Amino acid sequence: MTNLILIAIGSALVNNVVLSQFLGLCPFLGVSKKVKTAGGMGMAVIFVITIASLVAAAIYRYILTPLDLTYLRTIIFILVIAALVQFVEMFLKKYMVSLYESLGVYLPLITTNCAVLGVALTNVQKSYGILESVVNGFATAAGFAIAIIILAGLREKMEYNDIPKPFRGMPIVMVTAGLMAIAFCGFSGLF
Repeated sequence: MTNLILIAIGSALVNNVVLSQFLGLCPFLGVSKKVKTAGGMGMAVIFVITIASLVAAAIYRYILTPLDLTYLRTIIFILVIAALVQFVEMFLKKYMVSLYESLGVYLPLITTNCAVLGVALTNVQKSYGILESVVNGFATAAGFAIAIIILAGLREKMEYNDIPKPFRGMPIVMVTAGLMAIAFCGFSGLF
């Protein structure tokens, strides 16, 4: 149990996928204009990464390893991720139309989000079991959601500030993300 808690805290805060590993920057920067949209993206990423971690770990452990096909893991993981994203996209399109429209092109980009594939590959590299993979996947996705929601809240507040002309738009967002990354470095002292 202690090991699972350490994995969760380490994945969500200490080794935040966006702020320390720099994976998943496209949706992090592109969908973080409004808190509501960022929250929706965060929830979609939590679902996809958690389920992808479970399915990828099971496939790796029970199919690829016994058949000595571990060299196919990247291709198989990409296929699993693409199928899960299609499921999420169909669900949102049918039941949450406004969120589906506000996520726009960034929803299909979860398929190519390197954070999703990165988590599946990290689980294999660290030899995590299925439970550890799911915990790592959920915590990593939760860390992504925390980071994108914080950035969205800051971006909403920045709209009303007098920002020097050269820093308006993406430059101030990058500076803000860099400051967030420095702040998250403070969590490294937890272990």
